[in-house]
Amino acid sequence: MGESAFRREDRVGLAAAIGLHIALVAALALQFLLVPADPVMPPRMTVSLATEVSLQSTAPDPAPDARAALAPTLSEEPAPEVQSDEADATPDAPPPVPSARAEPRPSRESPSETRRPADTRETASRPRQVSNAGGSRIGEDFLEGQGSSATSDDTRTPAAAFGASERAALSSAITRQLRPHWNAPDGVDAEKLVSIVSWRLNEDGSLSGRPSCRNQSSSITASNRPQAGLHCERAIRAVQLAAPFNLPEQFYNRWKQLEWQFDRRL
Repeated sequence: MGESAFRREDRVGLAAAIGLHIALVAALALQFLLVPADPVMPPRMTVSLATEVSLQSTAPDPAPDARAALAPTLSEEPAPEVQSDEADATPDAPPPVPSARAEPRPSRESPSETRRPADTRETASRPRQVSNAGGSRIGEDFLEGQGSSATSDDTRTPAAAFGASERAALSSAITRQLRPHWNAPDGVDAEKLVSIVSWRLNEDGSLSGRPSCRNQSSSITASNRPQAGLHCERAIRAVQLAAPFNLPEQFYNRWKQLEWQFDRRL
């Protein structure tokens, strides 16, 4: 009787491995059967990132100085309302005809009670006293004015004010139009150079004359001095290529004369 090729421990391990593989195959098959054929996918979310700040006025046709909204002024004491029997009577009306019936016998009432009808007529003939109830009345033209001017008759929406947000948006718009045409020179310490360019613009955004440039003295070193002139020339060229600038017309007084800093980080 020959000796077996596997020991008892080997046979137990082989059987356990085969069993585990069979269990794994069964689990994978079961998972495949449970997954639906056409799973429902969540809707795709679209994200839009704004990189520009709008410089357009919210008013379609803004006015430089719009009229303020004014309500009518009322008198503190309203006009009294007169209600009288004499006002109701017409001057052409004929006098009343006395009735043919016999006059009623006088009753035994006190003199004060007998004069009560006369007092009532006298009270009715007096004008009614109207108390000042207060309050106000708003006319139909109360909401016509939309500004703060008391002299202008223009009722259009007033022009937008130039504040911190408008200043930041204008600066961003100018830099965005200069950046594609700016190419700083290379060299030792060239990244330290800073040039200041000044130029004037017409109302249509075109240049009014040639821009001028100067280097910031603190940015010039012994190593980058040969590149300082080229740095200014390229800054002027960037301004010339960016013109005409597309800037909001209502803020022309703010951008008709500009002074801009050109460096490596523009």
